[in-house]
Amino acid sequence: MATAPLTADEVFRAIQHLDTRDIERIAARVLRLRAERSAPSLPSAETDLLRRINEGMPKKEASRYRELMGKRRSCSLTPEEHQELLRLTDAAEAIQARRVQDLAELARLRGTSLSALVEELGLKPAPDA
Repeated sequence: MATAPLTADEVFRAIQHLDTRDIERIAARVLRLRAERSAPSLPSAETDLLRRINEGMPKKEASRYRELMGKRRSCSLTPEEHQELLRLTDAAEAIQARRVQDLAELARLRGTSLSALVEELGLKPAPDA
């Protein structure tokens, strides 16, 4: 005998009885499922823009940038490190400028404002911004 599928309310009531760790695992799986279901429906141009928007400075460079910023704050940068910090700052600014351009293009494709898109995507300024 086949059973009827559970309703969303029944699933939620069942989840309420789980411990926090299991809830977190289920939440991650639900978010992954939602992304899988919605991703194929995005046009290619939007997918490419979202990928570029979410790219940042490579981890090694970002780590070095943070290290040099700390040294700058403590006034312990050598002249060579200062030049390196300037190069990394230029690279970070170029990435952010491209990101803003990509966000503006995505907003145009979606027929919305840049500020509405930023809110929709849940974007926040970088900690060093």
